[in-house]
Amino acid sequence: MQSQLRNIERISEDLDANYPQMQHFITESNWDGRSVIDQVSREVSSIPPKRKLTGLIIDESGWVKKVDKSVGVGWQYCCDIGKISNSQVAVFACLSNGDFASIVDVRLYLSEDWSNDPDRCLEAGIPDGERIFKTKLELAIDIIHQQVNNGFSFDYIGGDVYYGNDANLTKTIDQMGYIYMLDIHSDQKIFLNRAEMFLPERKSNKGPAPKRLKASTPDMTVSDYMESLLPGDWEKIQVRNRAKGKLSGEYHFVRVFIWNKSINQVEPRMLVIRKTMSAKNTVEIKYSFTNANLEQYIHQALACMQAQRFFVEHCIKESKQILGIDQFQTRKWLAWQHQVALNFLVSSFILKEKLRCFDDLPLLSARDIKEWFVFKLYKEMTEEQFFDRMYDRHLIRQ
Repeated sequence: MQSQLRNIERISEDLDANYPQMQHFITESNWDGRSVIDQVSREVSSIPPKRKLTGLIIDESGWVKKVDKSVGVGWQYCCDIGKISNSQVAVFACLSNGDFASIVDVRLYLSEDWSNDPDRCLEAGIPDGERIFKTKLELAIDIIHQQVNNGFSFDYIGGDVYYGNDANLTKTIDQMGYIYMLDIHSDQKIFLNRAEMFLPERKSNKGPAPKRLKASTPDMTVSDYMESLLPGDWEKIQVRNRAKGKLSGEYHFVRVFIWNKSINQVEPRMLVIRKTMSAKNTVEIKYSFTNANLEQYIHQALACMQAQRFFVEHCIKESKQILGIDQFQTRKWLAWQHQVALNFLVSSFILKEKLRCFDDLPLLSARDIKEWFVFKLYKEMTEEQFFDRMYDRHLIRQ
């Protein structure tokens, strides 16, 4: 607990524990990591107060590795550093309800280099059923099905632009009967009115016949549409709490249409645009698509859905910086499953503590809770000094 490094060797040193036994517990013991993750999901889904909409928020994260033996490692895009690197990448899911959130599921991404190499998979201990290559979008669908099959309830599914720009993913979620709120790129093309797709007539006998469909009405990017809006087209809405007061922004909602080229269909969407002022006094703009409509949800609810993606990023950040989910000292599949399962178990405990102490300590963080345990175990200061430091830190956050 005292060490800033959370690998097995350092934890064993700090706790004066038996290193081989701890290593065996993580790497080789036969307890089921998936069952622990499912148990965590059940607990997290039942903990938060049901005062607000609950979202299953999907996001990916990665961590750079120096070796090439760790399961799933390879030269691939690592979103945490924004470039291709030797790294592990996983798709996470967070259950978010208002101010409270915790990670409930994860799938390790295995590239085709891994899935097509049976010897490498065997050496890493990857089960036969897990050696099939799946895209990150397919892993996201697996997570959604897992949560549904386990009977966990949520009101909508959220995610960043990687998931929001895939029309087939949104169609799959829609067919499952769920609401989605997924971010999109600023160059996403839209139609303001439903367009008809047609094949242009051949103008002459020269050259090949037309093969590309055209739309009966002109399209435009969502950023161009945003530029055409007038001041009266925006509505100011407060969406969630933050350390320095309420997060508020100017919102615009409009029904639009997109062309799903993979199936040559024009499909409806609700476009949600948010303008907020950053700490550097620059305007930040976010665009999202949802299949919700204004007959089902008020503007406030849609705005809150869009703002919840912050929490999956925050949960992953806490799991890395405070709980050390990225400091794996293990290489095989089973050890990876064990380590993330234990990390999620601690995360769910932290969520319970935040909820239990919310009335008195609404800004209680994972770091605060960790430091409390260090204090109780090692008594490096008086209890009065500990609480004074915690309250001073909370005042600074405000």
